[in-house]
Amino acid sequence: MIFKDRRQAGEELAQKLEEYRGRDPLVLAVPRGGITVAEPVWAALGGEIDLIITRKIGAPYQPELAIGAVTGDGFVMLNEELVSRLNVDQEYINQAAEKEKNEIRRRLGKYRGSRPLPAIDGRLVILVDDGVATGYTLLAALRSLQEKKPSRLVLAVPVGPPDTFERLRGEVDDLVYLQAPESFAAVGQFYRHFEQVGDEEVKAVLEKAWQGED
Repeated sequence: MIFKDRRQAGEELAQKLEEYRGRDPLVLAVPRGGITVAEPVWAALGGEIDLIITRKIGAPYQPELAIGAVTGDGFVMLNEELVSRLNVDQEYINQAAEKEKNEIRRRLGKYRGSRPLPAIDGRLVILVDDGVATGYTLLAALRSLQEKKPSRLVLAVPVGPPDTFERLRGEVDDLVYLQAPESFAAVGQFYRHFEQVGDEEVKAVLEKAWQGED
């Protein structure tokens, strides 16, 4: 099955999340692509919509090789085996993590301005992205959210490989997805239209949600 676009995938996800309608969920989107999936989920279920950003920590001299990931609140998750194998020292990790945290703060400021971040404690939280491949950065986001003690943590993504879903299943109270194909190369192969989502689209969704609150 190929999704027409992210919005269609979000509408189908919303149907599978129907049990959470009216329970004031906090729908957290991974920008930028995740916001277009999350918007119809939020529209169907109610509650709030906001963002969570996770950045990978690249290896020395190999920035595309992730040795870990960091979230905006400073939660750092490392691939300890890879860190040991590459002999990466703590000073490098600290500097790289701080650089990525600053980038997360910059992006959140661009999208959200100075608006305070939503409370997590005791809340039903639904984390939404447009798909998952290795799941490493999503795993960091989930563990960061776990530390804030939500009442229930749900991961909702349209598509991902079965082995990744198996790894992530134990991190959440509920895992909701639409497809888990054995043959998986990239998230984009399951969308007919998979254009890059712009910053203005992210801001527009949030502003629409906030206007409803004001």
